[in-house]
Amino acid sequence: MKPRHRRFLLIAAGVAVLAVTTAFVLNAFQSNLVFFFSPTQIAQGEAPKGRVFRVGGMVKEGSVKRDQVLVEFVVTDTIHETPVRYSGLLPDLFKEGKGVVAQGTLDEQGLFVASEVLAKHDENYMPPEAQHALDKAAAAKAAQTVKP
Repeated sequence: MKPRHRRFLLIAAGVAVLAVTTAFVLNAFQSNLVFFFSPTQIAQGEAPKGRVFRVGGMVKEGSVKRDQVLVEFVVTDTIHETPVRYSGLLPDLFKEGKGVVAQGTLDEQGLFVASEVLAKHDENYMPPEAQHALDKAAAAKAAQTVKP
């Protein structure tokens, strides 16, 4: 084999290894990517069914129902609501009327089955995605009340 062919084979093998490595890294990144959706986006059908994502907003007053470690509550962005079921211990700061982000999947009946629930950690903080969703919902609600 000529040195020129040997060099070409080494370069081709290097490019192939780089391509396979890139494919594995992108695949791992894609499988760990978690998107955020507001209750309004879920109601409009934008959220994927059977795929993990996050929903955030406020815990609706009077919606928390506890049965041992099973908790059901409603997340709202003041326009739409999403029922959530979570089995496990909730954060100490989880309360009605406070901000929350839950990670899980949406079942066929529209119930969000959470695998993780995150609550805000002080009086001034709310996750940026949840705050943006609430601000957007408030603006939409204000625009509806202005129209005759």
